[in-house]
Amino acid sequence: MDSILIRDFPNDERPRERFIKYGPESLSNHELIAIIIQTGSKNESVLSLANKLLAHFDGLRLLKDASLDELKTIKGIGTVKAIQLLASIELGRRVSNLVYSDRYCIRSPEDAAKYMMNDMRFLTQEHFVCLYLNTKNQVMHKQTIFIGSLNASIVHPREVYKEAFRRSAASIICLHNHPSGDPSPSREDIEVTKRLVECGKIIGIDLLDHIIIGENKFVSLKEKGYV
Repeated sequence: MDSILIRDFPNDERPRERFIKYGPESLSNHELIAIIIQTGSKNESVLSLANKLLAHFDGLRLLKDASLDELKTIKGIGTVKAIQLLASIELGRRVSNLVYSDRYCIRSPEDAAKYMMNDMRFLTQEHFVCLYLNTKNQVMHKQTIFIGSLNASIVHPREVYKEAFRRSAASIICLHNHPSGDPSPSREDIEVTKRLVECGKIIGIDLLDHIIIGENKFVSLKEKGYV
């Protein structure tokens, strides 16, 4: 059986163990395919079956366009294995086709305010939102960090910058709303901003601005000189 054949390999030569220890880039094409299809046939190891699959399609170039029926013509590749392969190929195709040109680019406080105005102007509670930007100032991700009255002891820099590290963000823009409709900054708004700016300088991720959203108007704390 396949499981016995795989166990005959030393640990360092088993695809899954090598994947864990050295990463996916260390594996050959047939080893990656072996991980995807998981098992071989009664008389053939999964690695042998993966090799046969690649040989049949003369490598990845033709395999990427194979149909379900074409895959099933290979002995040892049933419907389940064929679907696993096609799903993996399609996922890879979608990743390679990702287009980032439609990401919103922020070049000014007005751009940031416009991006979030309609989402935040009617909120009945204060929401503290962070926009995480790449090196081109395009929005990669937005996240609500806190809901409630802004307080320097509650809005922790670690929560703001934790997501920045996770997203490999180059910079951050923070926004929060004033349900009263008046975006004038409070003492707490200014304290939170200064604290975030200081932390950003230490860890090397710039806080570009902190924008307060009111009723169809906004205040930029960068323009006020606090960033």
